[in-house]
Amino acid sequence: MRMLRLCFLLMFMLNLASTVFSVDKYSRKDFPPDFIFGAATSAYQVEGAANEDGRSPSVWDIFSHGSGHMGVNGYHKYKEDVKLMAETGLEAYRFSISWSRLLPKGRGAINPKGLEYYNNLINELVSHGIEAHVSLYNFDHPQSLEDEYAGWLSRKIVKDFTDYADVCFREFGDRVSTWTTINEPNIFAMGGYDKGIVPPGRCSYPFGFNCHKGNSTFEPYLAAHHILVAHGSTVRLYKQKYQAKQHGVIGVTLYAFWFLPLTNSTEDITATQRAKDFLYGWFINPLVFGDYPDIMKKNARSRLPVLTNQESKLVKGAFDFLGLIHYTTVYIQDNSKSLKLEIRDFNADMAASILFDPDHPYILVPDEYPIRAWGLEGLLEYIKQAYGNPPIYIHENGQTTRHNSSLQDTIRVEYMQAYIGSVLDAIRNGSNTRGYFVWSFLDLYELLDGYGSSFGLYFVDYNDPHWKRQPKQSAHWYSHFLKGGKVGSDGIGESSSESRLATV
Repeated sequence: MRMLRLCFLLMFMLNLASTVFSVDKYSRKDFPPDFIFGAATSAYQVEGAANEDGRSPSVWDIFSHGSGHMGVNGYHKYKEDVKLMAETGLEAYRFSISWSRLLPKGRGAINPKGLEYYNNLINELVSHGIEAHVSLYNFDHPQSLEDEYAGWLSRKIVKDFTDYADVCFREFGDRVSTWTTINEPNIFAMGGYDKGIVPPGRCSYPFGFNCHKGNSTFEPYLAAHHILVAHGSTVRLYKQKYQAKQHGVIGVTLYAFWFLPLTNSTEDITATQRAKDFLYGWFINPLVFGDYPDIMKKNARSRLPVLTNQESKLVKGAFDFLGLIHYTTVYIQDNSKSLKLEIRDFNADMAASILFDPDHPYILVPDEYPIRAWGLEGLLEYIKQAYGNPPIYIHENGQTTRHNSSLQDTIRVEYMQAYIGSVLDAIRNGSNTRGYFVWSFLDLYELLDGYGSSFGLYFVDYNDPHWKRQPKQSAHWYSHFLKGGKVGSDGIGESSSESRLATV
């Protein structure tokens, strides 16, 4: 039955891929009343003030050599930014807490200035009627814990992370509606411990890039295992100690391409399912079924830690929702020959090549994401079918462009129009999707490209000493939609004349 279901699903997706989303025009009122729309940022990318008010260095500070230390000065401009959010019509704002700003040593004494900042930010959101959706961790544990015991490679971090979460729940939980434990643990484990392209920058030859320490063959699996256990421990704490009185929900957020086979060959179709099991199933399978996918255990063998009975019980069911970060659809080509390598990393175990553009396979990251909005509907349908239709939040979705002074980001408007319409189609087809957050509210320090590219609804002038924010066309479009206006494939339309957003 499982194979028949997968075959049927594959045929459905292939047919879906040949069409565009069916929604032509829609409005906010077409979504369920309790569906939430918002925008997102993260601490290191937006706050700045890296060396102010008692904050200690995180692994991002050391990895980037301080290049993001200014962020976009959100630490000082949070009141202005929340005012812009309210004017835009945001219903929720998703942000992360800097562990090293709140607990500079990673544990122990709370930094009063850090506590004050997050209390002020949350209070400002609440006073403007905007829900606070908080991520506890976004690739930025305190460098002191990395120096002390190698961070996520040590079981010690499970207790330290749970204790840090306890502080956040206790101090902020009365005003936070939605918690995410770890942001993009799948990308963090691969990027930080296999390829070395994000902190803590560990990898080994020939798999990574310019790393001086690490082992790409097993460290990604070990770090991910400790992340899963820390997540389970944190969720258990929240549910036992806080949830009944605070009435919030808690989950984890995964990066998720939608995958399509490059050809209709059996090899590419099988590799596509293998890629899904490695990228999504790595975390969702333990959360839903209590164990890693069989194909991961087969290919990684002893390099993949075993979830003990106790760990399995801890992580199974440890979520109220799953967050998804989705930008585009990619194509999968079988690479089973990598399984013959004597020394393998995560990608070799996955045995699948990811192609953004089948006609130009050497493009690793495009300057602009192809608008393949049917892929988001396909992803949501797959999660519904494969994992029992859990509650879903789209925690990041947005279009990248080069950072410049043009406020006419038509390509971003077209992207949002298509992808939000695809979410609506998925909901109408039974997906249990509860919210959508555009990435990002402002132009930010981007983790892989610094200040060179931008995703923001608001342009930030990096050369202005006051970091002036200006609304782009996409901000006007989103504001018009959020305030009940109809939007359609003909672009911004009515919103250009109705939306009057401030510049600060």
